[in-house]
Amino acid sequence: QVQLVESGGGLVQAGGSLRLSCAASGRTFSTYCMGWFRQAPGKEREFVATITWNGGRTDYADSVKGRFTISRDNAKNTVYLQMNSLKPEDTAVYYCAADQSGSRLRLGRYVESWGQGTQVTVSS
Repeated sequence: QVQLVESGGGLVQAGGSLRLSCAASGRTFSTYCMGWFRQAPGKEREFVATITWNGGRTDYADSVKGRFTISRDNAKNTVYLQMNSLKPEDTAVYYCAADQSGSRLRLGRYVESWGQGTQVTVSS
Protein backbone atom coordinates (compact mmCIF):
# COMPACT_ATOMS: atom_id res chain seq x y z
CA GLN A 1 0.00 0.00 0.00
CA VAL A 2 1.17 3.53 -0.73
CA GLN A 3 0.81 6.58 1.51
CA LEU A 4 -0.29 9.75 -0.27
CA VAL A 5 0.23 13.41 0.62
CA GLU A 6 -1.28 16.20 -1.47
CA SER A 7 -0.03 19.77 -1.74
CA GLY A 8 -0.48 22.85 -3.90
CA GLY A 9 -4.01 23.87 -3.05
CA GLY A 10 -4.96 27.46 -2.30
CA LEU A 11 -7.05 30.46 -3.25
CA VAL A 12 -7.06 31.65 -6.85
CA GLN A 13 -9.20 33.96 -8.94
CA ALA A 14 -11.42 32.64 -11.69
CA GLY A 15 -9.40 32.09 -14.84
CA GLY A 16 -6.25 31.38 -12.89
CA SER A 17 -4.16 28.23 -12.55
CA LEU A 18 -2.93 25.90 -9.84
CA ARG A 19 -0.85 22.75 -9.86
CA LEU A 20 -1.57 20.07 -7.31
CA SER A 21 1.02 17.49 -6.36
CA CYS A 22 0.61 14.14 -4.69
CA ALA A 23 3.71 12.53 -3.23
CA ALA A 24 3.58 8.79 -2.65
CA SER A 25 5.69 6.69 -0.35
CA GLY A 26 6.61 3.15 -1.17
CA ARG A 27 8.71 1.46 -3.80
CA THR A 28 5.75 0.18 -5.80
CA PHE A 29 4.38 3.55 -6.91
CA SER A 30 5.05 2.78 -10.56
CA THR A 31 2.68 -0.20 -10.42
CA TYR A 32 -0.30 1.93 -9.38
CA CYS A 33 -2.91 3.75 -11.38
CA MET A 34 -3.33 7.19 -9.89
CA GLY A 35 -6.27 9.54 -9.78
CA TRP A 36 -7.69 12.80 -8.54
CA PHE A 37 -11.15 13.25 -7.05
CA ARG A 38 -12.85 16.25 -5.49
CA GLN A 39 -15.61 16.97 -3.03
CA ALA A 40 -17.42 20.27 -2.81
CA PRO A 41 -19.39 21.28 0.31
CA GLY A 42 -22.68 19.42 0.50
CA LYS A 43 -21.85 17.24 -2.49
CA GLU A 44 -20.57 13.73 -3.01
CA ARG A 45 -16.98 13.08 -3.96
CA GLU A 46 -16.58 13.00 -7.73
CA PHE A 47 -14.06 11.71 -10.23
CA VAL A 48 -11.73 14.27 -11.82
CA ALA A 49 -8.95 12.39 -13.63
CA THR A 50 -6.95 9.17 -13.71
CA ILE A 51 -3.67 8.06 -15.23
CA THR A 52 -2.32 4.58 -15.85
CA TRP A 53 0.84 3.23 -14.24
CA ASN A 54 3.11 4.32 -17.09
CA GLY A 55 1.22 7.50 -17.99
CA GLY A 56 0.16 6.00 -21.28
CA ARG A 57 -3.51 6.65 -20.82
CA THR A 58 -5.46 9.39 -19.09
CA ASP A 59 -9.15 9.89 -18.45
CA TYR A 60 -11.01 13.05 -17.43
CA ALA A 61 -14.39 14.10 -16.22
CA ASP A 62 -16.27 16.07 -18.86
CA SER A 63 -16.35 19.09 -16.57
CA VAL A 64 -12.55 19.44 -16.61
CA LYS A 65 -11.59 18.22 -20.09
CA GLY A 66 -9.43 20.72 -21.90
CA ARG A 67 -8.65 22.61 -18.67
CA PHE A 68 -7.01 20.05 -16.37
CA THR A 69 -4.04 17.78 -17.11
CA ILE A 70 -2.97 14.81 -15.02
CA SER A 71 0.63 13.59 -15.24
CA ARG A 72 3.09 11.54 -13.22
CA ASP A 73 6.80 11.22 -12.59
CA ASN A 74 7.56 7.70 -11.44
CA ALA A 75 11.16 8.63 -10.64
CA LYS A 76 9.82 11.12 -8.08
CA ASN A 77 6.85 9.02 -6.91
CA THR A 78 4.62 11.97 -7.68
CA VAL A 79 1.42 12.61 -9.61
CA TYR A 80 0.31 16.08 -10.64
CA LEU A 81 -2.88 17.85 -11.59
CA GLN A 82 -2.39 21.02 -13.61
CA MET A 83 -5.56 23.09 -13.42
CA ASN A 84 -6.03 25.97 -15.84
CA SER A 85 -8.94 28.31 -16.55
CA LEU A 86 -10.30 27.64 -13.10
CA LYS A 87 -13.94 28.35 -12.36
CA PRO A 88 -15.73 28.97 -9.06
CA GLU A 89 -17.45 25.60 -9.49
CA ASP A 90 -14.03 23.94 -9.27
CA THR A 91 -13.92 24.91 -5.59
CA ALA A 92 -13.56 21.70 -3.57
CA VAL A 93 -11.25 19.57 -1.51
CA TYR A 94 -9.11 17.63 -3.97
CA TYR A 95 -8.04 14.10 -3.10
CA CYS A 96 -5.31 11.95 -4.59
CA ALA A 97 -6.02 8.22 -4.89
CA ALA A 98 -4.10 5.10 -5.83
CA ASP A 99 -5.12 1.60 -6.84
CA GLN A 100 -3.59 -1.15 -8.90
CA SER A 101 -6.92 -1.58 -10.68
CA GLY A 102 -7.71 1.23 -13.08
CA SER A 103 -11.38 0.31 -13.26
CA ARG A 104 -11.76 0.26 -9.49
CA LEU A 105 -9.95 3.59 -9.24
CA ARG A 106 -12.20 5.17 -11.85
CA LEU A 107 -15.27 4.23 -9.81
CA GLY A 108 -13.74 5.71 -6.67
CA ARG A 109 -14.99 2.80 -4.57
CA TYR A 110 -12.89 0.41 -2.50
CA VAL A 111 -9.81 2.31 -3.57
CA GLU A 112 -6.63 1.12 -1.89
CA SER A 113 -5.21 4.48 -0.81
CA TRP A 114 -6.46 8.04 -0.37
CA GLY A 115 -4.64 11.21 0.54
CA GLN A 116 -5.86 13.62 3.18
CA GLY A 117 -7.01 16.22 0.66
CA THR A 118 -6.04 19.78 -0.24
CA GLN A 119 -8.43 22.71 -0.47
CA VAL A 120 -8.85 24.59 -3.74
CA THR A 121 -10.92 27.77 -3.65
CA VAL A 122 -11.71 29.74 -6.81
CA SER A 123 -13.12 33.21 -6.32
CA SER A 124 -15.31 34.93 -8.88
